[in-house]
Amino acid sequence: MGFSEGLDEELSQVEGNRVMTKADLIDEVSRISNLTKKETELIVNTVFDNITDALVKGDKVELRGFGSFRIRHRNSRKGRNPKTGDSVSVPDKRVPFFKVGKRLRELVNT
Repeated sequence: MGFSEGLDEELSQVEGNRVMTKADLIDEVSRISNLTKKETELIVNTVFDNITDALVKGDKVELRGFGSFRIRHRNSRKGRNPKTGDSVSVPDKRVPFFKVGKRLRELVNT
């Protein structure tokens, strides 16, 4: 069984693929948990806020079986403006990165 066992999704359509939105997630958690949508929204927002705060601080967030979030550093480089062809300097930056967990990878590939 998956992470969202019994998930009865009413999902948006984007280019033929189903997309679960944050509102869909809140609705489903609320339905399964018998919490109000306001209570569920607070919980979902708290989870997302805590993941975001940890990444901003440079911490790694690990959700066993699901995956892990961390920050990767991208070095500065020379790029090219596609419109003009001019060379541009792209500064170094930090980007969020998600690595899928073993269980999720197995579930997706079955």
